[in-house]
Order: sequence, then structure tokens, then C-alpha cells
Amino acid sequence: MESKGGLVSKREALPLRRGRMGRWALGLLGAMALVVSISILRALPPNGGQDQDQTAPKKLSGAEKRRQKALRNEMETPYKKWLSEEVPYIITNEERAAFKKLTTDDEREAFIENFWERRNPNPESPENEFKEEYYRRIAYANEHYASGIPGWKTDRGRIYIMYGPADEIDSHPSGGNYERPMSEGGGNTSTFPFEDWRYRYIDGIGNNVNLEFVDTTMTGEYHLTMDPGEKDALLHVPGAGFTMAEQMGTAGGGSKTDRFTNSNNTTAGAGPGGQYSESQNEFTRLDLYAKIFQPPPVKFKDLKAVVTSRLSSNLLPFDARTDFIRVTDETVLTPITVQVLNSDLQFQNKEDVMHGVLDIYCEITSLGGHIVNTFEKSLVLDVPAHEFQSYQGHRSVYQQTVPLKPGRYKLSLVLKDDLNGHMGSEELGIIVPNYGDDKLANSSLILADQIAPIPTSQVGSGPFVIGGTKVRPSVNNTFTRDQKLGIYMQVYNLGIDDKTHKPSLDVHYRIEKDGKPLMNQPEDAANLKKASQQFTVIKTMGLQALAPGKYTVHIDVTDNVKKQNLSPSATFELR
Repeated sequence: MESKGGLVSKREALPLRRGRMGRWALGLLGAMALVVSISILRALPPNGGQDQDQTAPKKLSGAEKRRQKALRNEMETPYKKWLSEEVPYIITNEERAAFKKLTTDDEREAFIENFWERRNPNPESPENEFKEEYYRRIAYANEHYASGIPGWKTDRGRIYIMYGPADEIDSHPSGGNYERPMSEGGGNTSTFPFEDWRYRYIDGIGNNVNLEFVDTTMTGEYHLTMDPGEKDALLHVPGAGFTMAEQMGTAGGGSKTDRFTNSNNTTAGAGPGGQYSESQNEFTRLDLYAKIFQPPPVKFKDLKAVVTSRLSSNLLPFDARTDFIRVTDETVLTPITVQVLNSDLQFQNKEDVMHGVLDIYCEITSLGGHIVNTFEKSLVLDVPAHEFQSYQGHRSVYQQTVPLKPGRYKLSLVLKDDLNGHMGSEELGIIVPNYGDDKLANSSLILADQIAPIPTSQVGSGPFVIGGTKVRPSVNNTFTRDQKLGIYMQVYNLGIDDKTHKPSLDVHYRIEKDGKPLMNQPEDAANLKKASQQFTVIKTMGLQALAPGKYTVHIDVTDNVKKQNLSPSATFELR
């Protein structure tokens, strides 16, 4: 059974919820970090420690130079990447300044804990949905908006990460023939590829926020523009692409060259009567673009204490797995999937509905014992009594995705059957991979029993969702012949050809049994053309022709630009 929990809707995604991480210890650490920051500020003399004579800067001692050099070296760490690559769009100037004044890793860790907690609208919740949604959006942006640079660095990626999917998107991916609206002067022209995004409402900005992205280089890199005329590919072509007024020579129409001296600093044509709409007013546009890139406001929340206990019973068996999907160099989405047989759970008949409840608790700790993340969920399992017999032969599956830094962790899972009190627990050691910038790399190779594209409204949210695809892993990689085998994997750090500004790669799918090849199939060339620095492998195949037994899936990837290869594999059993 798939939980309907998970992330809140797009409009509620910022701010979002935080898990029940409000431990008194974290609160104390956060307070200490704040005290240290204030102490540093108070320790500075007037004028930031400079002499009154501004023309004669103070000569630094050797010890002070060494201290400042050590501080700079210390900032060349994952913490610098966290500041510049992970949260640059949402961290405030005050927070950035305070973070740069911290001098130890312990202080920085406490600051980061409190950074996410301050954006938590509900400390009572067992997970930080603001943080989880934020990293899911980065993953989606990387998958869909990359264009020679990572998707999160593009304008579309930045807006998506900050505000989520637009309510309406008018996409012209190939450009071409375009009939202008009258607000831009009307008339027919040809355009570069462009997209218009409309948000019905953005908190702090207003209603009907319209943003336009234009790919003037025809390379897939759309940039946010303030000029509605920038998408006009015939703008600099004499005798073509006239507005309605320019064609008819009506009052206020003028000539095409007049567009380059518009009083509102755009190259768009004027509307009826030579008038421009309010949205094209220079100051209206400047105000919008100043606000759209401002970090969202922070709502400070008090930390709440939570008491957890160790559970060691093992009367409820279950399976669990973890997978890894890169977001940035320092953050990896880690879906945690658990599966339990319905026949191992107890149900009660309530008015011809068989009712059961499964409680799930997870705690992730670093090797030093620091609690990194927790979540808990109660799954209500209701099934009509007349379907219960077949239902018992199936499994209930739940997934929670958490963002983690590369490194080693201990994953502690506890499941409890609410009706009979039976519990099961398991501790797993997990290694979150470090995806470097240069070497060809891949996410987990996921063999899924369900894999399919999802509606735009559900993109980036909910269990089993990776970007724009629903991927439900087979927890123990076991399938039956009437199922379809789903294959999902992301490939990272593809080389970009200097001439084409695009990657060149080959992908092959292989299935083997007892070391003997049964299938070798290349990826569709049309799909390979869609690759940027990141490529997503998505494939399904029927299993009816295979005999029961154990098989191995290989994905062979060759980067023809970097001359690098990888060939991850996964084993599954067919029953």
C-alpha cells in the first residue's frame, strides 16, 4: 500500500514542515552557535577593528595572518559548498554573514541544524518537509533544466526551486511562427524557444506573477528576461516581423527601429493606441525582478523536545532498502523503502472492512552518534472484507526520502503492529556516495515493480517520486512472470563536446543468467539526444518469456567525450 502522506502541495511547499528533530540538545547547540556569533560581533572594536585613520590600514601580525589563512582554508570545505551551492537561494544576508563568522565545524553544524529548523512551520511533525521538498526540487531542476550547467544553476531551475512548479506554462520549445498578443503590439513574427510561466499567487510578491524565459542561443539554456521583445528572432531583421501598428502605420506605431528607444527599456511593440500595458512598465518590472530573487522570509520556531526509546523485539519481519540519487555534490537524496507481508499483520473486522495499523519509526545517526534525521509514520491499512483473502497475499510498501551528506551512517528502523503489539527492528550501515564533479558516475540502479511518468501537479512530491517519474523499488528484487521489470538510473557528470555543446554517450541494457547473455539492447537514439550533463535511464520490459530463476541486469554507459565507462548491475529473482 502506498501512503498518501509525504509532501504538501506546491503552494504550501515554502515554508514546509520539519521532523520532530527539536531535541533539547540541538536547541542547546543552536543557542551556543548564536551566542558565539554575537560574541564575535561584540568582540570587534568600532569601525570593524580599523584605526580611525582610514588611509593607514592596520598591519596584521604574523599570527593574525596565519589565523585568517587557516579560517579561509577551513571554509574551503563542504560547509562552503553548502553555503554557495545548496542554499544560496533561500539563505538571508544576515544568516550568511553570521555563518561566515563561525570558526569551528561544531558551530557550523549547529547553525545548519537551526537554519532548517527556523524554516519548519510545525516542529511537532516527524519529518522536515521543507528541507525534503527543497532538495527534491533541486533534483528535479537538475534532471529537467540542465543545459551545459547543472539545472539548479539555471534561471528556470532557480525559480522552480524557490517557488515550485508554475500554475500555467506556455511552452514554445522550438520557437518559430508566433502571433503576438496585442499587449506586445500584435502581428506575426518568428521567435527563439521560450516559455511563459504564470503563478496565480506568490507570497510577498502578489497575484498573477508572469515570468518569461528565452533561449536566444538555441542551446537549451533559457534565461529569465525582463524584455518581452527579446524572444523575437526577427527583431534585428529589416522588413520582417512587424507589429500590427508598424504594418498599418497607425498612430503611435512608428517604425521598427523605434522599439530600440522605448521609454520602458524593452524592445516589445506598443499595444493599441501606442500604449504599453502596466506589466511592461519599467518600474513594475524592476520591482518584480528585485522581489523574485529575494530569499523567502524566515519564520522562527521554538525547538521541541522529543523522547525516543530503543526497541529490540523482532516478532514482525520486514524488508528494507536504501537508494541514492544525487542532488548536489554535498547532498544526496536517500529513499528508504520498507516492505512487510500483509499476512504478518493483524486485522480487525469493522463493519465489513478489515482494519490494520502499521507504525514505522526511523532514526539515522552519524558514526559519532549524532542524530541526523528521524521520521515516523502510521499507515492505516483498510480493505473490504470480501477482498481480504487475496489482499493477504500481497505486501504493504512505504517510502520516505531524506537528504543526506556523503558519508557513513547507521539506519535504525522499527516497525510495530498496533493491534497485537508485535515489533520488528533492524539496523543497517549505509554509505552515501560522494559524486565528484569530473568522474562519470551513476545513482543507484533501481529495479522497480512500478515505474511510470506522473502528472505535472505531482512532480517532485510524495513517496516513490523521483523528479517527474514514479519509481517504486522492488525491495528484495523479486518479481513474478506476470509483472514488468522497471529499470531506473541517473548518469552524472557527462562530458560536453566543445563543438556541439552537447554530450555524446552510448547506453546498452544487458540481461544475463548464470553468466550467459540473454539480451543486449541499445538505448533509443532519440532519448540519448535529450541528454545534458545528466541522463536518466528509464525502461520497462516484460518477463513472460523468461523462466524462473536468478538474473542480472547490466547497464553499460560509455561517455564518448570523456572516454569513460561504467557498468552497474543488479540481480533479481523471477518466481
